Amino acid sequence: MRKQSLLDTLEKAWQEFNESYHGLSVSQISQPGVIGEWSVKDIVGHITTWEEEALKALALILKGQRLPRYKDLYGGLNAFNALMTEKKRFLSLSEILEQSDLIHQKLVAYIKSSPQEMFTTETRFRRRIRLDTYGHYPEHSRAILAWRKEIK
Repeated sequence: MRKQSLLDTLEKAWQEFNESYHGLSVSQISQPGVIGEWSVKDIVGHITTWEEEALKALALILKGQRLPRYKDLYGGLNAFNALMTEKKRFLSLSEILEQSDLIHQKLVAYIKSSPQEMFTTETRFRRRIRLDTYGHYPEHSRAILAWRKEIK
């Protein structure tokens, strides 16, 4: 997958994620229970967290460095997700959405500026992008869409 193809895939999945909650009211977006106790707002914050993590990880990968292990730092991915969700819980919806757009733009710009050789084969770099973005968004898009059917 070349860089532009990856970016096209990423943007398509990003658009589908954003469309999954488009048209919901502020109260619906803030309502818990979409995934466990998470609201759509929490999910948007969660996606943003993983894009932030991708930015950190991709920089380390380009430098040839090892990535920190979530197990060692936080006690695992679930503990990390819970901690980050709690940190963002007190942000307003507008702050969450603004942060989401900003971080996504930074990530896309970073990928665009990255060396082409990172995209010619299945590299750690490409794998991390997939795991934190276009491989991750659909899981949450599907959950939001399923939840929307239940609340009708």
